Amino acid sequence: MYWWSGLALGLFSFGIIGFGFFWVIRMEYYLGYLWWPYPLAFGLLLVLASLFVGDAGWSALLGITGASFVWGATELKEQAVRADLGWFRANPNRKPDPPGLRWIKKIKAPHL
Repeated sequence: MYWWSGLALGLFSFGIIGFGFFWVIRMEYYLGYLWWPYPLAFGLLLVLASLFVGDAGWSALLGITGASFVWGATELKEQAVRADLGWFRANPNRKPDPPGLRWIKKIKAPHL
């Protein structure tokens, strides 16, 4: 890795965390918090994929992105609470419920 790799990874982390705030707010607004298993599974797949990438830089990028999606999945319920408190707008015209709604409701939404 080159001398600028740490700086590049830091800037990428900063950007992906910022993007995480954006997609969590938008996903909760348009779909609702019950979609949390899907970004969680996507994030875990990215973290798992990062273990099999040979290049340390790309592995780190995948791991950072995956961890951000895992974090975002835990924030969807918190974002729904913030919308209920009036801190963010609530969407009265949400999309239909996610696939697998019965088993999703049986599992408590994760939070950090």
